[in-house]
Amino acid sequence: MKDTKVERIRQGAAMLRRQFLHGDGILFDPVLDAPTLATVLDAHGKPNRERLYPPLDTLRLFIGQVLSADRACQDVVGRRLSERLAQGQSANALNTGSYCDARQRLPLALPVALGVTLGAQLESLAPKHWRWQGRTVKLFDGTTVSMPDTPDNQQAYPQSREQKPGLGFPIARIGALIGLASGAVLRYQVAACEGKGTGEQSPLANLLPHLNTGDVLLADALLATWWIVEGASRRGADVVMAQHGRRLTDFTRGSKLGKKDHVVQWPRPPKPKTMRAEDYARYPEFIAMRELEVDGRILVTTLLDPGFAAPRALDALYRMRWNIEVDFRTIKITLQMDVLRCKSQSMVEKEIAVCLLAYNLVRWAMAKAAELTDVLPRVLSFTGAKRLLAAFSDQLRRTPSMQIGAVIATVLASIATLKLPHRPDRIEPRAKKRRPKNLPLLTVPREVAREFIRAQRLNRVP
Repeated sequence: MKDTKVERIRQGAAMLRRQFLHGDGILFDPVLDAPTLATVLDAHGKPNRERLYPPLDTLRLFIGQVLSADRACQDVVGRRLSERLAQGQSANALNTGSYCDARQRLPLALPVALGVTLGAQLESLAPKHWRWQGRTVKLFDGTTVSMPDTPDNQQAYPQSREQKPGLGFPIARIGALIGLASGAVLRYQVAACEGKGTGEQSPLANLLPHLNTGDVLLADALLATWWIVEGASRRGADVVMAQHGRRLTDFTRGSKLGKKDHVVQWPRPPKPKTMRAEDYARYPEFIAMRELEVDGRILVTTLLDPGFAAPRALDALYRMRWNIEVDFRTIKITLQMDVLRCKSQSMVEKEIAVCLLAYNLVRWAMAKAAELTDVLPRVLSFTGAKRLLAAFSDQLRRTPSMQIGAVIATVLASIATLKLPHRPDRIEPRAKKRRPKNLPLLTVPREVAREFIRAQRLNRVP
């Protein structure tokens, strides 16, 4: 039985690695090898009998599902039938029940652990010239996603209080650290989006322990608070942010470094009501912050040396913060994560974890293509890379070992040609040209609307 399990893990690892161009000897060390996957499965999986959908195959099929245009469970079951017949195995039924049950059994920690491992390795292996002045820059921002209106989802992620019961959809907030060099999701947190204490500052505060010495945290003005800056500095990281709108900047104060460029002391804010006095006393009374203005925008940073970080260099770095907005748009639109499909909290969390793991897998292929052709990964098209991987997925799984290297090289070379157009200072209106269908809005719960229609059909409503 043990030998059978090891062999199934080895086969599943080989299929997953091939699908995402993790071939032996291809630039980066393989992270999806059989020993690594076996270790993660042993740590986070539960012992189970041999099934039609073992955990690793379930995860692989789940990843393929979120990357496919169809995304239907029926499509996954059909692909599973095709795989089994190609491998000389018995045919499986086309009902989706077994696959859905397998997704329910899949431990959440499995895609989370693999996604974190993949993201960390991808960012750590980024060449020096991909980094900002040799430093690792980690972007942070938050976004929201909606999901089916079920009682379980509503309880975990309540809808907006401005919407009437039965007319809104549950909303979750996702905060994420994303590597500037690689574009990989390094860490993330999912929380309810229901008012005070659930904004973007809370997930960032929880993610600060994952900053490393020498990192640079790049975020927008909303995150430029004393507590966030101190928490990052305590871990040896620097910050670059726009000045918070409520903080006044007086360039006549502090130690002057240049025109509209100085170092000032930010005093410790009053003790929060929920913080113990002894914990509050451990924080420093002041933190040294550099404030500077470039082209009308005030930036704040803990990089105090103008010789290392000149004002123009900091401004150019802050402009790169827009990359995380594009990353979230890619995740939500290209991977269709804007509106989730799962109907329970546990499955919503798995859907998010698998989507972000799939995103990192595509980023891995893009990074290898970029390294082979000496370009930056962020100049390549994520959507184009995803399409190519989908087009070659069956071929990559079935190609004989002696030929797999040539196929992978072809796909990587093709991804490297998918460069995005250079459009500096692009401006587009946040508006739609195509009008929606002229249908009335739903103003009562759907079941009430159904009963009204039934009553009309029975002539009970004039």
